[in-house]
Amino acid sequence: MSNNRRWVILFPVFLAMATVAGILIGRYYKNLHTNSTFYIYPRADKLTNILNLIEREYVDPVSKNDLVEEAIPKILQGLDPHSQYIPVTELQNVNEPLEGNFSGIGIQFNMLNDTLIVINVIVNGPSEKAGVLAGDRIIIVDEDTVAGVSMPSDSIVKKLRGPKGTKVSIFVQRKNVAELIPFEITRDNIPLYSVDVGYMVSEGTGFIKINKFSKTTFEEFTEAFNALHRQGMRKLIIDLRNNGGGYMVTSVNIADQFLPGDELIVYTQGNAKGREEYRSNPGGYATDIELAILIDEGTASASEILAGAIQDNDRGMIIGRRSFGKGLVQEQREFQDGSAIRLTIARYYTPTGRCIQKPYENGLEEYYNDLNIRYFNGEFQNEDSIKFADTIKYVTPKGKVLYGGGGIMPDIFVPFDTAGVSDYLIEVRNKGLILKFALDYADLNRSKLEKLAKPEDFVKYLVSGNILKQFVNYAQSEGVVPVWKEITVSEEILENQLCAYIARNIIDNKGFYPIIQNIDNTLLKAIEEISGN
Repeated sequence: MSNNRRWVILFPVFLAMATVAGILIGRYYKNLHTNSTFYIYPRADKLTNILNLIEREYVDPVSKNDLVEEAIPKILQGLDPHSQYIPVTELQNVNEPLEGNFSGIGIQFNMLNDTLIVINVIVNGPSEKAGVLAGDRIIIVDEDTVAGVSMPSDSIVKKLRGPKGTKVSIFVQRKNVAELIPFEITRDNIPLYSVDVGYMVSEGTGFIKINKFSKTTFEEFTEAFNALHRQGMRKLIIDLRNNGGGYMVTSVNIADQFLPGDELIVYTQGNAKGREEYRSNPGGYATDIELAILIDEGTASASEILAGAIQDNDRGMIIGRRSFGKGLVQEQREFQDGSAIRLTIARYYTPTGRCIQKPYENGLEEYYNDLNIRYFNGEFQNEDSIKFADTIKYVTPKGKVLYGGGGIMPDIFVPFDTAGVSDYLIEVRNKGLILKFALDYADLNRSKLEKLAKPEDFVKYLVSGNILKQFVNYAQSEGVVPVWKEITVSEEILENQLCAYIARNIIDNKGFYPIIQNIDNTLLKAIEEISGN
């Protein structure tokens, strides 16, 4: 019999045997792996497979979406201290300060005895147009009583805020008016200012305080600068203390005004991002203004870009204490559900090449505890030793030696001021009694105080009225025993703070800063230095 003939006869037999064997093997492996193996398909990533496995097989019902919301922050946390996930419920609150506005009724307020008191109404805002006055107490919001019920202030804010064009109904209690006064207010966009104040600290020297770098900061800064320039400003002090940053491009635009054309302001570089330089343009409006910048341990990010650009280009003095040390650039990407991620995509470098990002390899706890470590090491009292820790030196065009390693080192160090501090001062501060007294006093004496136009008028009126003794009596009623030896030590601080906070409750920051300046050693040092040049 030929081989071909034999193959034709045997082939069906082999096929049948193979089929049976396949069935038996399949049943065997099916029984062997039942309830023990979840097949991982190579085209799906491991994280997706794990989430699907948990959703399908976990002992209790689990929402995959909830798992994702919990997992993303932990993934980002392992990258660096500033990459972050922003849930949809928080995105608006996170973005608002940098956008420069929010939708609301346009009031500044404070809480006194569980009652919201209107400190100021924003000019041309919804509340002013409706007739709400400073000193009014908001009792009811949309039929809900909010006074005297220990409701947190942020809960009241949520009731007052809302989309532009929507209405909110409030009832206010007004001094010398028996009945509650009703108002229906249409919400509108309310500006959030990033320039706290601009005023002349001495003849020819202006002062501008910037609290963050938002979309509107450059316009606000330009307006304040021009107003001071019209008053004869030839020198300027910019206060960046406790300014945590914001938009990098905004700080670049401000630095641009102080530098001649084609000077390097900052450059960024990352793993997926090539070097990108930001340079000054010709025609800055402040190139002939002598400049000093105030910084401290709360100065971070975009603030450090501005300070670094001025320092590295030998354009002005940096005065204060070492800055925070944040040199990472974040980019925000939003998801379809309204949440967002801010991912670190690059580091920024000052013109001499310094990356001022402080180390974060030892974890978030140590990273954010760095300021406490610096404080207890005495670095707020003595110029800290960062320059000795970093052997890399950077040199400015005029030969000034600078150091990297974490933050901007000031050209002139000013220690944290402890003069005049006593146990009495610490106790009344910790209990918040200075702020509470100032609010209560302003509320009770508003009609008299509103006749005072200038900061110096407040100081003269309040000191002549023995404001310190009134406060001591108030603090005693709140359980703080007066110790006059300690009060005398802290008299200057107490008196200036009381006057400043009372003035702020009546005429806002233009009353506060010129008074608190009297006990601000860093600002006083800057005035001394810039006046001597």
